[in-house]
Formats: sequence, C-alpha cells, structure tokens
Amino acid sequence: MRKDLRVTTVLAVANQKGGVAKTTTVASLGAALSALGQRVLVVDLDPQGCLTFSLGHNPDRLERSVNEVLAGDLDAVDAVLKTDDGMDLLPATIDLAGAEALLLMRPGREFALKRALSPLLGSYDVIIIDCPPSLGVLTLNGLTAAQSVLVPLQCETLAHRGVGQLLRTVREVQAITNPDLVLLGALPTLYDARTTHSRDVLADVSDRYSLAVLAPPIPRTVKFAEASASGATVLAGRKNKGADAYRELADNLVKHWAGNEVVTFAPELAL
Repeated sequence: MRKDLRVTTVLAVANQKGGVAKTTTVASLGAALSALGQRVLVVDLDPQGCLTFSLGHNPDRLERSVNEVLAGDLDAVDAVLKTDDGMDLLPATIDLAGAEALLLMRPGREFALKRALSPLLGSYDVIIIDCPPSLGVLTLNGLTAAQSVLVPLQCETLAHRGVGQLLRTVREVQAITNPDLVLLGALPTLYDARTTHSRDVLADVSDRYSLAVLAPPIPRTVKFAEASASGATVLAGRKNKGADAYRELADNLVKHWAGNEVVTFAPELAL
C-alpha cells in the first residue's frame, strides 16, 4: 500500500453494552466519511464479525483476518479487504475469540493492535475501530491504539449503567497505556424525538458523568436492520433519516478534526 503524507485520525467506538448500534455506527460513519472524500479503514475487533458481515464479507469464509494480525503471523495490510461502500475493512472471524487468551500471555498485550496498525498510519485519513461489547483485552487494545473514543448510547432507561464502568476503563487506559486518549463523548442512538423519555435519558447521562452528547442524535429506523442484512450500509439505499444523521455526524467530525469545536446536542432544548 502506497504511503503518503496523510495525517491519520484513529477513532475507537466502544460500549460494553450490546444492542446500542455500535457496529451500525462504525459502518455508517465510515461510509459517510468515505463519501466526503476521506480514505477510511474500519477495523472489526468483535469475534462475532458483525461489522465484517454487514459490509458484505462472510467471516466463515475468510482465511485472513485481524486475528492473524494480532498474533503476529500476518501484516495488517495483507488482511485488508475492499467494500462496496468505499472504505477498507480489516475483518474479524470467530478465531478472534481465542486472541484474548493468546494476548493475555504476552507482555505489552494492550499494544498489539497499535503496533499492527502503525504501518498503515499515513495511508488513511481515518481508522475506526469497532470494539467488542466487553471490557476485555481486545477493547483495551482498541482504546490503546486510538486517539479518541466515541460511545454510542441507546436512549433508554438504565442506559447509564454501563457508562460509568466504561469511563473508568477509559481513565485507566489514559493513566497507563494511552495518556493522549480523548473522550469525544456519547452519541445518542435509537433516538425517538417524539418522546421526552429519550431526552431525559440523555440529560441524565450528561449531568451524571459530565459527558458531552454529540450531534446529531441517530434516529430509530428499520433501515439499519435492512441495510445490515443486505451486506451494505444504510447510506447505500434510498434517502432516509438515519443516513442523513450519519452524514451530518461525519461532516461535524471532519470539521472537528480540522480544529473546530465538536458539535454537541442539547437534549433539554430538543423538540
């Protein structure tokens, strides 16, 4: 892969709670950034391979994946796949489930992904890491390799229960393996603007943890499930509100990485 003078932004998307549209966010944001002219690599760190599948590749049929990369048996560039949405993919297979045990026996285990991605820095504008729904060594690798972390947050009662634990993990990573890691904030997902409940949940999380809530909130729509089943992102289909939200988020993040303030959402002011 040709190296150039690109300055690469590495973003981890993490939440140990499942069902919060984490993988949907990685895929859709990656596609939206690609549409803006950014060269994007998405990294699937989840042994379930949901990101890999949602981008049109069958994890059960792949011989090369991030598992071999983390094990040191393969250079990351040799495992990268193309996708129909314009971004590149470092895929996952079920074999990644064994990587946790392998990495635990190695010194510097939290730095395996950072070392593996190092040769790719400069070849991409943005690398987005889809962390697994846990706080194990794979997520620690994602947070250690990243410059910033985004937390998808489902707008429902008790959504904050996992946030505190994740934020403690982020602080530990900042203290031990990645002092430059920046917490961008929470991204509201499955948001229903018609209810006060969604706004109340976001306001509670924002107040409780002094956590920025990013704009725009991602609305609840069946289009996300339909897109995942088809092996493409929601941006590939007809115009819809979910795709529009991720396009706006991508635009906001590109401006933020260029030096502007991150755009936040004020749930108490939403109508």
